[in-house]
Amino acid sequence: MEVNRKGFASDNNAGVHPEILKEIESSNAGHVLAYGSDSYTERAEELFKEHLGFDTEVYFVFTGTAANVLGLSSILHSWNSVITAFTAHIEQDECGAPEKFTGCKVLTVDTPDGKINPGMLEKHIHGFGFEHHSQPKVISITQATEMGTVYTPDEIKKLASYAHERGMLLHMDGARIANAAVSLNLPFREFTTSAGVDVLSFGGTKNGMMYGEAICFLKPGLSDGFKYIRKQGMQLASKMRFISAQYIAYFRNDLWKRNAGHSNRMAQMLAERIAGIPGLKITQPVQSNGVFVIMPGEVAEKVSREYFFYSWNEMLSEYRLMTSWDTTPEDIDKFAVMLENEMK
Repeated sequence: MEVNRKGFASDNNAGVHPEILKEIESSNAGHVLAYGSDSYTERAEELFKEHLGFDTEVYFVFTGTAANVLGLSSILHSWNSVITAFTAHIEQDECGAPEKFTGCKVLTVDTPDGKINPGMLEKHIHGFGFEHHSQPKVISITQATEMGTVYTPDEIKKLASYAHERGMLLHMDGARIANAAVSLNLPFREFTTSAGVDVLSFGGTKNGMMYGEAICFLKPGLSDGFKYIRKQGMQLASKMRFISAQYIAYFRNDLWKRNAGHSNRMAQMLAERIAGIPGLKITQPVQSNGVFVIMPGEVAEKVSREYFFYSWNEMLSEYRLMTSWDTTPEDIDKFAVMLENEMK
């Protein structure tokens, strides 16, 4: 079967890292207890506690959407609202699943770079105790953001303090949390648990895993009853060892850091390679593994036939280019040459 040419559409399009596959194969021997009562899941949970703090409670699910939606379901009532950036995945890319399964409102704020700050939230912070108004309960941020930008620990602490002072909680969608950690050169705990995050969706699929995400409750008491929510949400894996084993390999010898570091470097290389092409404009700081660029629509259409990528903002003719753990300098060079030729 012909292997498709690598494009820049999504880090989801990349394959599974060989070390992850090897760990899945290794865990495939013999019988173990189902539904997470196995030594692989126990070890994976220990590793999350080492990285995030020993009060962390971890629940594995299949997808990132499930991690976000079920994690939010555990801390929201149907009369609550969650506030997030307009660009956030829970607003743009989950087909209304947060509203469907939580019954709550998703309220958005406009942000030029995908990052929220407390000042942006004020228009939604009202009506507390008023039964005619949905009750603000959760602020949800994405790290790294959908625009490829990265929150600093101080920015997250300010949001956490803002939320907690108002009886609210802070949720983090960490689909690309490894890319953020590499960009910040910090351990996960420094910008999650220690910064005041309450619930974290911890992703690995975009960084070399096959499938499987982790919902991490970072403070005691937040996960009460969650095992029932996960089951009702159809996310309790019978053969959970095959999710858990991936995280064992993911954390071993900092595979997560190697993969994310490489994809971040490839994004920097891509940005540097195309920045000098006349007629193109990079619109966001390149802080993780995404490059956002304005280019003529007809050029994008031609080039994307060979190296597929997505339109981000049709009004601006802005496109998103994503690098992956397996992107190579040769991939970037060939893409840039074609783009440069089409721009002439």
